[in-house]
This record gives sequence, structure tokens and C-alpha cells, in this order.
Amino acid sequence: MAYHTSTLVFALFSIFFASALADPTTYNVVSLGAKADGKSDSTEAFLSAWKSACDSENPATIYVPAGSFYLQQVAFSGPCKNNAIIISIDGTLVAPSDYKVIGNSGNWLLFEHVDGVTISGGILDGQGTGLWACKTSDGGCPKGATTLEFSNSNNIVVSDLTSLNSQMFHIVVNGCQNVQMQGVKVTADGNSPNTDGIHVQSSSTVTILNSKIGTGDDCISIGPGTTNLWIENVACGPGHGISIGSLGKEQEEAGVQNVTVKTTTFTGTQNGVRIKSWGRPSSGFARNILFQHALMVNVKNPIIIDQNYCPNNKGCPGQDSSIKISDVTYQDIHGTSATEVAVKFDCSSGDPCSNIRLEDVKLTYQNQAAEASCNHAAGTSSGVVQPTSCL
Repeated sequence: MAYHTSTLVFALFSIFFASALADPTTYNVVSLGAKADGKSDSTEAFLSAWKSACDSENPATIYVPAGSFYLQQVAFSGPCKNNAIIISIDGTLVAPSDYKVIGNSGNWLLFEHVDGVTISGGILDGQGTGLWACKTSDGGCPKGATTLEFSNSNNIVVSDLTSLNSQMFHIVVNGCQNVQMQGVKVTADGNSPNTDGIHVQSSSTVTILNSKIGTGDDCISIGPGTTNLWIENVACGPGHGISIGSLGKEQEEAGVQNVTVKTTTFTGTQNGVRIKSWGRPSSGFARNILFQHALMVNVKNPIIIDQNYCPNNKGCPGQDSSIKISDVTYQDIHGTSATEVAVKFDCSSGDPCSNIRLEDVKLTYQNQAAEASCNHAAGTSSGVVQPTSCL
């Protein structure tokens, strides 16, 4: 009996010890030397916290308390031993005010080759206004840095995060699988150049929910190689809308498929729901796209497919896009257009758009009927469709 009792005690102790080991460890960046004054360089403290969390055998939390923390360009790199890292932010991370410091680095905060990272809360201040001014003046400026980039990473969660005044793109998802974003807020001036809110490319199973995006370029841009993307309950404005493309920039390019955009509001934007490709040959495609339950409020181009994109008429005049656009559904799209042509399908003469569906679309212009324009587009309409379908 004594043997059995000691075995039971040992087993219970082992379970308790294992449970204790599994308790999450918290790394407070202030304890590691970070200063919450918005001026002192806290980069090394954040990297130290990351290294400890990444090397941990157990779940780990990196905690950023209230206050402002100045960071230079930071790469949080994996792979890690730990696939359960939470970065909990109560404060603000501040980029260098001199845009030249990170302007040629491509990104400010980079997560690469990681698995199972959650970023919760906080504000990221990209301090991009100086670079915007440079770009709109005499030129000679760096391209600019993305505020937050996830590259070749899996199982990422971003919640309740605010991105302010990014130099260029606010959030980029590139080469990732299983990414969930919710409660994201993006804010930048409506005239800020190339400040896309969220950009997704070469990634699969990405979800963007319950977010508010106002910026100077696309609220959400969807690049080549994106599959199984779900966007729901997003408010866009100012900005250029939610855009698939530009596609066809490269001659060899992966396609975009299985994209759902539903329950969205566009206020005063340049575009609503858009598919755009360069007017030149490419191997890509866009198919199985659903735009559903969208409200347009004074939007210049509520519904648009543009396959003749050729900025400054360089590299594409007189050519046709070979991006094949098919199986696109517009369902319950309503509201007001800021221009007379509310529905515009300007497709490729070489590879016309096919199986475009309009279902219950009602868009008006100055309290009267708007117009629709179709070039090389084929499809069907059903329900009440205003303006009258040109398909």
C-alpha cells in the first residue's frame, strides 16, 4: 500500500510541477531597460524581451505598459521554440520622427518566420508626416517604411491595435497563413501617399473583422497570391476603397481567389469595391470574389473593375491586360455615388471579364438615377439593379 501511495504522491507532484512550468512568463520591457519617455531608444529592451519569449519553452507575454516608447527599425525573428507569444501593449510605440532613419529599411516593425504570435492593444505611431510632405514636394525621398509587417509567418492574431500616420503601408501580411485581425483602427491624412491600411499578398486564410480604416490610399489592398480572404464589418474613409490589385505588375504572377468582402461602409472614398490590373500581359487572375452588403456614401466609383491601369502611360500603352477576371458577385450594394457613372466595368479586350453578377444593387447620383458603363464584360443581373445593368 505504501508503494501505491508514494506513486500517487509522485504523480500528483509531477502534474503540479508540469503545470507550474506551463504557466506563462511575462517580460516587462521597462524591467529590461525600456524608457516610457518617447525619446530614449528602447530598441534593445524590446529585442531582449523578444529573445527571452522566443527562447522560452512555455507560453510567454511581452508587456508594454502605458507611456511612449521610441523604437528604431526592429526585426522580431523566428523560428522560436515558443509558439504562444502574446505582445500586450498598453502604451504607444513611436517611430523616429526623422523619416530618413527608417525610410529606406522597408519596414519599421517586422515579424518574420514566427508562429503563434498575438499582438493585443496599443498604438503604433509611424510619424510619417515628414515623408508625406517630401513626397508631395520636390521628390528625392526614400520610399518609406511599412509600420507593421508579418512575413512568412503563421497563426497570427492582431486585436484592438491602432496604427497612426504610417510612412507607407500601415500593416502588411506577406507570405503568411492563418492570420486574424479584429478591432484594428488605422488613421492617416486622406492625402497621405501610399499609406494603404492593410495589405495582404501571397497569403491564405486571412480574416479582417470589425475595423475602421481612414488613410490616403486603399483601406485594404489585396495583392497577388491571396486566397481565402474574409473581410467583414469594415468602415473605410477617407481612402481609395477596398481593392483587389494592382494585379499584373509582374509578367509571372500568382492569382487571387476566394475573397469575401461583406458588411462594409465607404464614406467619401475614391472607390468602393475595386478590381484593378495593369494594362499589359501577365499570368495572374482574380476569381470567386463576393462583395456583399456594402453601403456607399458619396463615393466616386462605388463599383469598378479597371483593367487598363497605366500610370503616366509608362510601360503599358496600347497593350491589353491578360489578368482573367471571372465569377465576381456584387450583392446588396447600395448608397450614393459622387459621380454619374456608379458602376464601371472596364475590362480587357483580350481577356474579357466573365460571369459578373449584379444582385440587388441600388446606387443613385444626386438623388437621381446613376449610370453604368461596360467594356468587354459579360454577366447577369437579378433583383432590383440601379443603375440599369449594362452586362
